[in-house]
Amino acid sequence: MTSTSPLRGRGSTIRPGGRFLVHRRDAFDDGWPDDDAPAPLRTELFVDNARRVINYNSSPDIPFDRSINPYRGCEHGCVYCFARPSHAYLDLSPGLDFETKLFWKPDAPDLLRKELAAPGYRCAPIALGMNTDAWQPVERHTGLTRQLLEVLLEARHPVSLITKSALIERDLDLLAELARHDLVEVMVSVTTLDDALARRLEPRAARPARRLETIRRLHEAGVPVGVLFAPLIPALNDHEMEAVVEAAHALGARTAGYVVLRLPLELKDVFEDWLHAHVPDRARHVMSRVADLRGGRANDPRFGSRMRGEGVVAELYRQRMNRLHARLGLGRSRRNLDTTAFRPPRQKGPQLALF
Repeated sequence: MTSTSPLRGRGSTIRPGGRFLVHRRDAFDDGWPDDDAPAPLRTELFVDNARRVINYNSSPDIPFDRSINPYRGCEHGCVYCFARPSHAYLDLSPGLDFETKLFWKPDAPDLLRKELAAPGYRCAPIALGMNTDAWQPVERHTGLTRQLLEVLLEARHPVSLITKSALIERDLDLLAELARHDLVEVMVSVTTLDDALARRLEPRAARPARRLETIRRLHEAGVPVGVLFAPLIPALNDHEMEAVVEAAHALGARTAGYVVLRLPLELKDVFEDWLHAHVPDRARHVMSRVADLRGGRANDPRFGSRMRGEGVVAELYRQRMNRLHARLGLGRSRRNLDTTAFRPPRQKGPQLALF
């Protein structure tokens, strides 16, 4: 694990090796002064030659059984991202590599078209961008997520979305048309209303106020929108639950949810190092509170408790959100999107359709 000083515009402060590597690197003090500022890291984009684009799961504690992730890695650099350990499968670091070495799937729209047109396909809502943000900064250049939405609209296929990017507003035309057919819902992730904290936690994501403005614009365009207070980090942002949900509701959010911080695998070291770099006075307290929610550990992967935690404090979080639902008239669950209008998309090629 190589330790560095915090880099401007990057979330992780370290580049730990992935768990499948046969070697390990550790930082040490060689006695020489290090007066040079660390060089900025540039984002690199690589092609991911995927064979399929729809991923299926049977997890009992998430409300969808299929998803599409146009990208691996995420330039937003959110230090708490549960997807960071997935970069280890590429023999890359879940730390700085996750937010600087990105992979995209240029064939994803054609693959989606092919999979939706397969004779045995049965329509159910697809969750788009659940692992990494489908509207992260590189989307401005690739337009990949917009192409996927175009295929879903053509097929009248329901889709649920989550983002913390204002770039989703670029696609309001498609989202509004999907909404007109009851085929879409959007959750906007708002972690904090504190700009200073957000800048360190989520360095390349939209500012909190900008995300609230995105909620307003989605709502005014007729797109069903909610707010996700995630992750809830004990002793860091947990006191903001009410303020975040109330602010989002005032601008059009009609559903609300939360997820407690998860620290699987290498993410524990990434997050703990960030705490010592940015909030050293609270680092031990935050990790202690995390352990209280996770049965004495940094992470609990069990279905049913991994999203909410367990114990007295976890129950208080649940009650606080329940009171917000009751007081503001917020929905608790996802909408039942229409699956009856689905029509397999036409395949691209020289042959014309018969009918």
